[in-house]
Amino acid sequence: MESESNVLGGDLESCSQDPVTGFMRDGYCYPLQRDPGRHEICAVMTETFLEYSKAAGNDLVTPRPELNFPGLEPGDRWCVCVPRWIEAHEDGHAPPVVLSATSEDVLEDVSLETLRSYSHENETES
Repeated sequence: MESESNVLGGDLESCSQDPVTGFMRDGYCYPLQRDPGRHEICAVMTETFLEYSKAAGNDLVTPRPELNFPGLEPGDRWCVCVPRWIEAHEDGHAPPVVLSATSEDVLEDVSLETLRSYSHENETES
C-alpha cells in the first residue's frame, strides 16, 4: 500500500485486523483501481446497518470462507463501499465512521462535515 491519507489529513490508520478487512484483506480502507466497490470507509457495524445491507442484497453477517469473509457482528470494524454508505446515510441507516481509518478519497463524494456527524464515539480527532 502506498502512503495514504485519511479524511482528517493524517496517515491512514488500520481499520481492523480482527476481522481483517479491506479489499486486499490487509486491514486498510483505501482506493484501488481494481476495486469497483470502493471499500474506502471504515465503519463500525451496527445491527441496523447489517440488517439494512442484507435487505439491500449484501449479506455481511453470513460467513463466506471461500471469499475470506468471516461474517460480521455489531461492533466489528469493516471497510464499507462508499456508494452503499451514502445510500444508507440517505435512508437513515449509516453506521458510525472511524475517520482516522477512512480514505481521504471519500471526500470526493461525502463532505467532512457529514462524516464528522457519524464519527465513532470512541475516536479522538487530531
